[in-house]
Amino acid sequence: MNQPDPRLTLFAGVDGGGTKCRIRLRNAEGVLLGEAEGGSGNIRLGLELVWGNITAALDQILAQNGLDLSAYDHMSLGLGLAGISCLDDAVTTIKAGPTFARCDAASDAHTACLGAFSGRDGAILISGTGSAGYAWVGQKAHQVGGWGFEVCDNGSAADLGRSAIRAALEGFDGLGPHTDFTRALIAHFGGHPADIVHWVTHAKPRDYGTLAPIIIPFADKADTVAVALVKRSADDLARYIEHLHVLGATKICLVGGMAPVFTPWLRPSASALLAEPEHDALEGAILMAHGVSNGMTTEKVPS
Repeated sequence: MNQPDPRLTLFAGVDGGGTKCRIRLRNAEGVLLGEAEGGSGNIRLGLELVWGNITAALDQILAQNGLDLSAYDHMSLGLGLAGISCLDDAVTTIKAGPTFARCDAASDAHTACLGAFSGRDGAILISGTGSAGYAWVGQKAHQVGGWGFEVCDNGSAADLGRSAIRAALEGFDGLGPHTDFTRALIAHFGGHPADIVHWVTHAKPRDYGTLAPIIIPFADKADTVAVALVKRSADDLARYIEHLHVLGATKICLVGGMAPVFTPWLRPSASALLAEPEHDALEGAILMAHGVSNGMTTEKVPS
């Protein structure tokens, strides 16, 4: 941890995922000043969009405390954002935003890991709209998965939704089982595959993720197709968990909106490695704002 900087009186943490970003603001004594939510925090959707979402939520908290944009001059901001996968991403993200007294950036996986283990070694596996595994062992970062919806995101709500659409279409065509679930999913879109084709033309990962609440009840009722889809997602997460353990993490925290959904479906060897997080990703981002670095972090200081 770096020595306290007298310029800094405010510390903000940002946890940005594919669907939304969350912000928490504390003062130098650690007192909570407020929290807020905004739109997507995934930099792959565009830095102008992401920074607009972040600053709108941040400014909301400042206004609640009688503060204005001049507070940026005394604020250290820790950004944990989906889509940051290398130092160049972090640098580009920081340069695209407004000027703070200090601004650090890393992946949302890193800040989640910092929070889960209070800065100590460990690993997390995020399962939300997307997915990503991350281990922090011996001051070295190890990423597993998290390469984006187009090529990865196994064990996520978006990947589950995409797989469900494929299974429903195969059922409609007679290429696979046509169950209560596949019929219900086709009906959800209007009753014909053409309705699905129109939908996917403009669908984002978060849109695919909204199909998860349709799938899970059918899996709970033992629909064969829905069960197979959920088991496959859980098996993908189990592979990540076991690999993170091989990389040196003695315990792994499964976090994100889909974590409680998939946890009961995990195989015992993976479940045995799970631990409850000590703190959330926002506290991890605030730790980073206090100077905890992951080797991917940079700083933007006013000239």
